[in-house]
Amino acid sequence: MQRLKKLLSASTTPSFLTGIILLALVTTQAMADTVLTVTGDVSEAAEGQRWQFEESDLRALPLVQFETDTIWTEGTQVFEGVSLSALLTHVGASDGTLLATAANDYTVSIPTSDAVENGPMIAYLRNGEKMSLRDKGPLWIVYPFAGNDAYKTEEYYSRSIWQLDRIEVVANE
Repeated sequence: MQRLKKLLSASTTPSFLTGIILLALVTTQAMADTVLTVTGDVSEAAEGQRWQFEESDLRALPLVQFETDTIWTEGTQVFEGVSLSALLTHVGASDGTLLATAANDYTVSIPTSDAVENGPMIAYLRNGEKMSLRDKGPLWIVYPFAGNDAYKTEEYYSRSIWQLDRIEVVANE
């Protein structure tokens, strides 16, 4: 961003090439700040039918926290984030199916009926720390497996997608 400010404050008239470079810098910066995009059958956002969340936007939603074990980690983990229910309410999602997609384009289907109180969350912290892409982050849909045998099935394990970066809401017909 410092380069952008320096270029904009220069007294010379920007060339076409400089304009293209500036546009690329601004676009790249905006994309880098977005950690989650929600599209599909949702209420209208500032960007039309696309909600884009930076980490600070997710943190502005009600915080949930739970301790649970997972089949991918050792021992009990403390997850913090926004409940799936709160996020779907915030974006005005229709009842139906969520197509949750990871950074590597892996996609899982999650029924919106999973978004219940004391249900799954979109975690942005594990044990008080941000999760890197290499460490299943920056976002991970986690179910509260501990003490809830109904969630300890292959069906729910398959819905616990990490490296989450986008959700498409598909309404029931």
